[in-house]
Amino acid sequence: MSALITNNTSRYGWAAIVLHWLIAALFIGQFVLGFVMVRLSSQRTAFELIQLHKSFGFLLLGLVILRIAWRLGNAAPALPRSVGRFERRAAPLAHLALYAFQLALPLSGWALVSVSMLEIPSVPFNLFVMPNLPLAESDAAEGFWTAAHWYLAYAGIGLVALHIAAALRHHFWLKDVVLTRMITPSSNHDAE
Repeated sequence: MSALITNNTSRYGWAAIVLHWLIAALFIGQFVLGFVMVRLSSQRTAFELIQLHKSFGFLLLGLVILRIAWRLGNAAPALPRSVGRFERRAAPLAHLALYAFQLALPLSGWALVSVSMLEIPSVPFNLFVMPNLPLAESDAAEGFWTAAHWYLAYAGIGLVALHIAAALRHHFWLKDVVLTRMITPSSNHDAE
């Protein structure tokens, strides 16, 4: 059973697969939600979507922290032999950049609501009040964190697009197992 949950030398286990796809869906969904919510004419609908965006942002932050902790305790499967030297060196850096953006985006959003002069509390999924970060409120700080959150979002979605393109390249052009090992979990029979 644990062989299906944990990674082995050739494939990811269910825990890494579920976290990967859940975080991917949330990350992309957050970008879409953020894009839509700031363009609505209805202030009430925009406010409700902003609260939902904040809720999913806190959830994303927690899942990314869990994913990183899981990754630190479960080595990633080795890349197939067909992967070249450049990609072997670039892949860990790309994954590190993805983790960094997945942490920086919700943290910058949390900083933004923490410094906002509007002082609207964050209540994730209407369950509890999330305390603000210990940052001083000011219009200047709000402007800074708004810009930081915006730039991080667009850079992050660009990085995700490159990640998707690389996975599709491996699957359709190189025809190796880089993508399929993040879809089908490890098992005892394919452990090395």
